[in-house]
Amino acid sequence: MSEKRKIGRALISVFNKDGLEQIVRKLDAMGVEIISTGGTQDFISSLGISCTSVEDLTAYPSILGGRVKTLHPSVFGGILARRGHEEDDRQCDMYGISPIDLVVVDLYPFEETLADGGTHEEIIEKIDVGGVSLIRAAAKNYKDVLVIPSRRFYSKLIQLLDEGAGTTTLDQRKVMAGEAFMLSQNYDRHIAEYLCSDTSDNTLLKLDGAKELRYGENPHQKAVFYGSAFDDRFKQIQGKELSYNNLLDLDAAVHLIEEFEEPTATIMKHNTPCGLATGADILGAYTSAFESDPVSAFGGIIAVNRGVDEKLANKIGEIFFEVLIAPSYTPEALEIFAQKQKRIIIQDRTGHDEERVSYRSVVGGMLVQDRDTKIEEPAELKLVSGKPLTEEQTDDLLFGMKAVKYCKSNAIVLVKGGQMVGAGYGQTSRVDALKQAIEKAKTLGFSLEGAALASDAFFPFSDCVELAHQAGITSIIQPGGSIRDDESTELAESYGISMVHTGVRHFRH
Repeated sequence: MSEKRKIGRALISVFNKDGLEQIVRKLDAMGVEIISTGGTQDFISSLGISCTSVEDLTAYPSILGGRVKTLHPSVFGGILARRGHEEDDRQCDMYGISPIDLVVVDLYPFEETLADGGTHEEIIEKIDVGGVSLIRAAAKNYKDVLVIPSRRFYSKLIQLLDEGAGTTTLDQRKVMAGEAFMLSQNYDRHIAEYLCSDTSDNTLLKLDGAKELRYGENPHQKAVFYGSAFDDRFKQIQGKELSYNNLLDLDAAVHLIEEFEEPTATIMKHNTPCGLATGADILGAYTSAFESDPVSAFGGIIAVNRGVDEKLANKIGEIFFEVLIAPSYTPEALEIFAQKQKRIIIQDRTGHDEERVSYRSVVGGMLVQDRDTKIEEPAELKLVSGKPLTEEQTDDLLFGMKAVKYCKSNAIVLVKGGQMVGAGYGQTSRVDALKQAIEKAKTLGFSLEGAALASDAFFPFSDCVELAHQAGITSIIQPGGSIRDDESTELAESYGISMVHTGVRHFRH
């Protein structure tokens, strides 16, 4: 059967009528039969547009003060019936149910009523039941039905109607189904938070799918973990239960390590890499990563992108670590780690994350964005000063750019020979971040002669170039884009520093 569906029948049930007139006039002009309820039906009829009432469709009146209107097989059968399904078609013919191809809903304003200080009774009455049910039914049957779950999507509906002349594609319906479930989820979350707001317990612990953690960032904070990572990607082989902070560090460690193809090891501490290196083999990579900062490595989260054998296990076992993540372990390696059962040993069975978005809570809501998966390639580097890059310089600069993505802004990473030799992060000025990185390198005994510098954002002033030159750094990678780029470029040229621009910023707040 065709994936395209012509809209022949639409159900419209909205609380707020703003913006609705254009839609119903367009549907009417296209010959679409419109079904509606209560105030929405009155509004449509007032425009001189024919509209079938839900009461006529169901042969049942709206009851319980409007609490029950659309909850009827004649409505939900029309939405949920699978087109071309023999048994569904037979039953629809038997009970006189006609298909509904478009569902337009705008839910009762629960959040607005709550924000306006409504009484408890007023707030409860603004919990939409029928509307949410219509949304979920239409979204479930997106193969045949287009759902518009809020007036926020009216402009999208108009666009779809114009582009397809009343016909929609499967992809279009699927996208709107996803939007519908996101809206429904958020609507229910606000209701749950309101109803649980007067309880003393952490309400998150009561939601389905929550795995209670020992505690949050600090012992006095409760915390839970939601997700399927330990069903799909990770297998914990031994050790105590992961903590909130362990999971934060694990997240950063595996996302960093998956950007490297060559043998690579990282040691993560407080959600920031304190050690990172590549090598000819994984033992060499781990040794160099540890030497990046042996002091900070104590109690860290270690991730490697190659299997762990007996030799590497013995080396790693020389220090105290919280968590080790690797794609595989030999039996001999596991025997070594088993001697200290509290150490958390995790197998990373896939080595990559299918999730392309990140989530972060903020006051009163949540931020969602695409993950920063951008990896710079040699061909993308724009040389703006100094001599052409050597192969080693290019490798170190690209290494540094991968590392700096996982350091809190403002961030600077110093690299030499595939090893992170200094880092400065979480500073309020870029020059302070560089000073921190240089001081760190000196404290650990690293020479910065010929080292590479990576910056997560542009240089607003040329002071970083001056400091880099004094330290012996000979190549710099940064996004560029400052109105004072020329000052940094000219100073780098005068010192013979090879500087490249990427055009891509990697802030991590």
